[in-house]
Amino acid sequence: MASKTTNPFAFLQQVRSETAKVTWPSRRETMISTVMVIVFAVIAMLFFFGADVLMGFAVEKILGLGQ
Repeated sequence: MASKTTNPFAFLQQVRSETAKVTWPSRRETMISTVMVIVFAVIAMLFFFGADVLMGFAVEKILGLGQ
């Protein structure tokens, strides 16, 4: 497959035109998305913490460790 080289100036013009087409999120949308990510990260943290504690307790009871 032959590669087509592009003039660096033309490349930068293409990058600028493509960047202008991007729909950037508003500040409100960004804040809402950030809060959602933090909330779901905390939910995941609590779930995995609870699962770890529960499995640790079960292993201790099954193997008789920690007596």
